[in-house]
Amino acid sequence: MTKNLIVITGPTAIGKTSLSIQLAKYFNCEIVSADSRQFYKEMSIGTAAPTAEELSQAKHHCIQHKSVKEIYTVGDFEKEALEILDKLFSKNDYAILIGGSGLYVDAVTKGLDHFPEVDPKIRQQLNDTLETKGIDVLQEQLKELDPIHYSNVDIHNPQRVIRALEICMGTGEPYSSFLTKSKKNRPFKSIKTGITADRQIIYDRINLRVDLMIKAGLIDEVKSLQEYQSLNALNTVGYKEIFKYLNKEWDLDFSISEIKKNTRRFAKRQLTWFRKDTEIEWFDYQSDLESFITYIKKNSL
Repeated sequence: MTKNLIVITGPTAIGKTSLSIQLAKYFNCEIVSADSRQFYKEMSIGTAAPTAEELSQAKHHCIQHKSVKEIYTVGDFEKEALEILDKLFSKNDYAILIGGSGLYVDAVTKGLDHFPEVDPKIRQQLNDTLETKGIDVLQEQLKELDPIHYSNVDIHNPQRVIRALEICMGTGEPYSSFLTKSKKNRPFKSIKTGITADRQIIYDRINLRVDLMIKAGLIDEVKSLQEYQSLNALNTVGYKEIFKYLNKEWDLDFSISEIKKNTRRFAKRQLTWFRKDTEIEWFDYQSDLESFITYIKKNSL
């Protein structure tokens, strides 16, 4: 029988975790996370990682299995996730892939484009530039070297900008020239679903979640990571703003308001990415479980 990968996407705070657990119970299958922020064991509260209770309800993979001190690329994730899915599909016709990180979802369902190896010193040089001069300099550099990719990439994400620049500088060719967009064959069928809501509802849910994170101890979590704040994994929403507070650059209220603002912007970018994928069937966040089950069964083989 054909193996079916149930994909659950959508913006942050929309209810993906709850739905994935319900579907895992129904199809008696396991969950692979494609949320790039939830890979790290030191980052729990600020990434809204599944709670211990949620993890106990269904078997999860690629959740808090790495350290922020480790280098873990999307290519590493693609390889690991496919190996896990191969094992899962050996005993079940269904598995679930959940996440709001579009690139990581695409890595599993479509495959990554191939990029040549470049001198690691280039990345170090770019990281040094980011640290000393800020992301604006890198953005302008990318705009000059690869205007096509500049217009498509999330230029506020330093990891994405640096990755593109190291390819440009290491090969002498634009990053975009290596993007073939050729979909790789996978030994499973991807049944893609997305959860969405009116923008104001998404924003309200985000604002509430941030407040709950603060109450749950986000400041202490970030404080425990202060010595590692220069690492790429921690240059992310919810952490970089609290570092500003801990470094006495911002007051707490402003830091919290910036987390909310930056998370709302992040959600908007997530939706922009996923809306480009015509294979995704969108459901309102209040849709019942039966609606998802019916769609999945109809599209299973």
